[in-house]
Amino acid sequence: MSRVNRRSLPQEDQLDRIFGALAHRTRRSLLAKLAEHSAMVTELAAPFNMSLPAISRHIKVLESARLVERAVDGRVHLCSLQPEPLKAVETWLRHYRHFWTGALDALTRYVEDERRAGQARK
Repeated sequence: MSRVNRRSLPQEDQLDRIFGALAHRTRRSLLAKLAEHSAMVTELAAPFNMSLPAISRHIKVLESARLVERAVDGRVHLCSLQPEPLKAVETWLRHYRHFWTGALDALTRYVEDERRAGQARK
């Protein structure tokens, strides 16, 4: 049994929360809207066929992942995007970039070889 690096655990927990938040299309849609501008919860809920409490639960998941910050002024809840946690996702993905880049390069070579072979047959 390997020992867990205690310093990396919080970052791994944060990645779990971020990926969990991004796993639902409604939350991705909410983030896309917030990327345009900050918005009230009621404004965010408008395009969806769900209750305000359901939207609020989605926002709480985004808040838990630190992707959204909510400012409360009386009964008005204003949400804004906090993109900084996405840097951790970008760093994590960068580690795996060579896998898909290599596969895309191989696909490009294959398509070009097939195109040249097809032209040679003409």
